[in-house]
Amino acid sequence: MSGRWMSGGIHLVRQPLAQTLWIALLISTSCSRADGPGERSGGGEGSAGDTGDPASYLYVWAADDDGSESDFMAVIDVRRDSPTYAEVITTLAVGFGGRAHHTEHVMPESGILLANAFDAGLTFLIDFNESEAPSLAGYFAGAGEYHHPHSFERLPNGNILATFQRRSRPGGGSVETGGLVELDPSGVPIRSGSAAVPELDPTIRPYSLCAVPELDRVVTTSTDMAGVLNPAVQVWRLSDLSLRSTVVLEPGPLGSEHLGTAEPRLLADGQTVLVSTFSCGLYKLASLEEEPTAELVYAFPQLEGTYCALPVVTERFWIHTVPAEHALVTLDITDPNRPVEVARLTLERDDVPHWISLEPGGGRIVITGYAGLAGRVLLARLNHETGELELEESFRERLAGRPGVDLRRASWPHGDTGPAAPHGAVFSRN
Repeated sequence: MSGRWMSGGIHLVRQPLAQTLWIALLISTSCSRADGPGERSGGGEGSAGDTGDPASYLYVWAADDDGSESDFMAVIDVRRDSPTYAEVITTLAVGFGGRAHHTEHVMPESGILLANAFDAGLTFLIDFNESEAPSLAGYFAGAGEYHHPHSFERLPNGNILATFQRRSRPGGGSVETGGLVELDPSGVPIRSGSAAVPELDPTIRPYSLCAVPELDRVVTTSTDMAGVLNPAVQVWRLSDLSLRSTVVLEPGPLGSEHLGTAEPRLLADGQTVLVSTFSCGLYKLASLEEEPTAELVYAFPQLEGTYCALPVVTERFWIHTVPAEHALVTLDITDPNRPVEVARLTLERDDVPHWISLEPGGGRIVITGYAGLAGRVLLARLNHETGELELEESFRERLAGRPGVDLRRASWPHGDTGPAAPHGAVFSRN
């Protein structure tokens, strides 16, 4: 099936799909192995000190602030020697307002980035091969009976592994628990597996994921985007997407560290997985091939009404957003059983950092968030030798009184649509 979808004068060309577009009103996370020195994939780069800034652009996925206009991708110049440094170069509106949510954390080699609009149940394929002129390559929604995709991981064969939060019954109705689906690069489903274990916990909703190819395993977390902070982690066999185990995390001293399993990440050894929770716990998984277990190895401070969110992982360091501290905190995970804080970057006192992503082959981290950070995009610099973090003071608009690019503006290259709320953000590869 092919065709055109028109909204507000914007024409969007769909890729052929194997199912009918499913839309309902109610994000992309990459879990590749933490990189070693000099590597350029997977969300980390382990070279010591200042590794340079290979990225030329920052791509920021943003929602219209009041929800009345289209989600869009903004292209921001991050070349320090450019006359348009820290300026929005162009924008691409996708023609639908579905709450721009997660993108992938690292730009794929193909140059086509997945960007999720979760409320609409849609994921857009945005082509950045023309760096300053992105275009819409297609979009997808349901994968057969599964719908509302959330997070994505690129597999070695070029396909996409995705979590889908929900599943529909044949003939109507909705089974709340979704599953894990392998898609081809255009979003067509190839195979799938259900995450449902109703006898154990009917509130499981696949959230994020992490493939462990060396062990033929995938780890998924289970928090519901509707707000249920589930404590379960699931382990699958990668080769056939069969669910092998469901592990319910145990609480720590505060009694809540286990709630809201969030982001699993594969460490540099290719076998160890750490899992963060929205309640600021950090758990190590063991025995993935047999009977998986989970142990709390670190806990960040909690702040009521906020959630610890996304990490960035290098070969040696785990960098985490900690709203209670209005900070990014660096842990040395050389011994993943005993992470040790080695540095932190404290932001302004009402800033709530949420999304972070590391520049491939470089040392910059992009930051978006809520409260004082709402509508703003910041850059920080990571020292790969020490783990120290420093705010990129030079990354600011002309005449601005503080660092960052503010997306609370009236006009954009795509029209006068008003202030925007950034969420996912990723650097270009060059």
